Amino acid sequence: MAIDTVLLARDIGAGLATIGVAGAGVGIGNLFGAFVGAVGRNPAARDKMFRDVLLGFALTEAVALYALVIALIILFA
Repeated sequence: MAIDTVLLARDIGAGLATIGVAGAGVGIGNLFGAFVGAVGRNPAARDKMFRDVLLGFALTEAVALYALVIALIILFA
């Protein structure tokens, strides 16, 4: 039984591409953790900070979606 090197490399590449999803999860956790701590110290600034937090969340989540798309392209293209 011969190992197909191309399929093996494809699967490894897709697995490595999904590391970006885990990194985005850590980033989102840090983002909202820092937000909760900041609101605890200064509740009056919540509304201004929340807009920035949502922008950061969207940008971080975009990285995860790009990583997922790349993994799917590697697997099925």
